[in-house]
Amino acid sequence: MLRMFVRETDRLVLRESLPETLAEAVNPVIWYDLLNPTPDETRQVEVALGLSVPTRDEMEEIELSARLYQENGANFMTLTALIVTDGGEPGKTPITFILKDKVLVTVRYAVARPFDLFVARARHAGNGQIYSSGEPIMLGLIEALTDRLADILERVGNEIDVISRSVFRGQSSSAQKKTNDLQSLIEQLGQKGDFLGGVRESMVSISRLVTYHGALEGPGRKPTKESRQMVKLLQRDAVSLGDHATFLSGKVNFLLDATLGLINLEQNQIIKIFTVASVVFLPPTLVASVYGMNFEAMPELQWHLGYPWAVLLMIASAALPFYF
Repeated sequence: MLRMFVRETDRLVLRESLPETLAEAVNPVIWYDLLNPTPDETRQVEVALGLSVPTRDEMEEIELSARLYQENGANFMTLTALIVTDGGEPGKTPITFILKDKVLVTVRYAVARPFDLFVARARHAGNGQIYSSGEPIMLGLIEALTDRLADILERVGNEIDVISRSVFRGQSSSAQKKTNDLQSLIEQLGQKGDFLGGVRESMVSISRLVTYHGALEGPGRKPTKESRQMVKLLQRDAVSLGDHATFLSGKVNFLLDATLGLINLEQNQIIKIFTVASVVFLPPTLVASVYGMNFEAMPELQWHLGYPWAVLLMIASAALPFYF
């Protein structure tokens, strides 16, 4: 899908098709949004701007030189965004921002909620933003992605607090139920760890992109005061959110170790029961073994109180170690 946006006063307006005449180009397209684009849509943008849109395989390259580079007068910047699937599982998807002159091109292969929220806000007048070129649009999209990551961190942090209370204040009446609860908590901690790993990777990617964009120099590039302030703000947000994600990851590891320790304690209690039982029944077994040898020279075999004597001896031999 290809969406094209033009600027009208202080808002963005969706244009259905490229202008065919000069009169229609009074408000030129300043943002091309490619979502799962077809070859025809990609070719349409390439012809309009004179650039080569990277493929999905190229966007997924992990080398820094393949994610942040300049080509044919355009700046190509790719970040890794965290998305949440329909099943609530975390996922990663690359998003490429292409800036050429005053035009922005975004290429993505997954629906990202921050994009929809940004578009909904930018299409209303009086939002306090002036989209004079593609750069403020790109920075606004990155800010929306960062805000989304901050919301995820806040939610995951609250869920980790709930898990922490469950780990250290669990009052299950049944040992088996408590063990099952702890095993369920391990699964939940694993899911939170996946979320935090995705958030940290996404924040590192955003930090690299913003730092690269802020250091760009070239003819005709004079960033506005608002753009410089936005870049600094995004850099600070990326660093602070990355530190917070690191803190939460450490808390998840601590809770995981604590949960495994509690499971080991429960298992040790079970082993202790079997150990006590074996110690209690070992002396009676020895007594029964002695009187089960049936030697002719054993006087207790002919004694009419021999059986009660052996039973009392076995009971006493079991009670004394248990009492001890």
